[in-house]
Amino acid sequence: MTELLIKAEGETDPYFGYRPDERPIAEHISKGVVNLDKTMGPTSHEIDAWVKRILNVEKTGHGGTLDPRVTGMLLGAPKEYVCLMRLHEEISEQRIRDILEEFTGKIFQTPPLKSAVKRELRVRTIYKIDILEIDGQDVLFRINCEGGTYIRKYCHDIGEALGIGAHMAELRRTKSGPFTEDETLKTLQDLTDAYYYLIHDDDETQIRKCILPMEAAVTHLKQVIVRDSAVDAICHGADLASGGILELSPDIVKDETVRILTLKGELVAAGESVETSAEILESDKGIMVNIKKVFMEPETYPKMWK
Repeated sequence: MTELLIKAEGETDPYFGYRPDERPIAEHISKGVVNLDKTMGPTSHEIDAWVKRILNVEKTGHGGTLDPRVTGMLLGAPKEYVCLMRLHEEISEQRIRDILEEFTGKIFQTPPLKSAVKRELRVRTIYKIDILEIDGQDVLFRINCEGGTYIRKYCHDIGEALGIGAHMAELRRTKSGPFTEDETLKTLQDLTDAYYYLIHDDDETQIRKCILPMEAAVTHLKQVIVRDSAVDAICHGADLASGGILELSPDIVKDETVRILTLKGELVAAGESVETSAEILESDKGIMVNIKKVFMEPETYPKMWK
């Protein structure tokens, strides 16, 4: 773990908030995230509905949509997939490798007809392509890409560029933000069993393994830790000023998305940095982070602002 820079000293009041792994179970469930292994067949919205019934909660949501033929994890942020692409004609292995290299870095994409976003040309970044196997017209590869990249469209565009056509035969999301296919990856059956033990045996152990604190979903973001006195102002929509900052990651750059945490490690909000780490550290006034999304409910911490 990268050591944080200390801008000022501060203490947290134990009477307000909870450390993420110490929240009461009802709050833990309502503010938690599941690294869920989506099976092939149902849509992401159907998975949402099933989770809602399993946990007997009023509201659920997913971060990032997978279509019915795609399996894997539901979450926003940078992604990793393993894809099986089927070419419509055979072509030399070298040509395949060359075209995948061309389709790395910044690419242009128009979302497909069946998509949840406006169909307009946009730029997406392909960070890395690893060819795992080529067998005739089948190409198995691992792709690391920016969130919002359509792999089905990516395969189609490669086929167009080759002049022979291609389509996505199978796809599995293997990484999303900080989550990978590790011990935190759970199935709907895991979730069902864990909730049964909670209700019938008053055993929280399994549900706390299935449902992680919401903070687990943003560990890939650099952090800014704030005073207790700054928390409620942020929860009511205020941007983060210099005086509210206690500690921060050492390598923050301007316009970077960062997570705002309390001294207890609770996620308050996410926002865009106005200055670099060095400039934030030296500042004595002014807005340092423009808040974009608030996660903590107002009045979790006392009001200490006018």
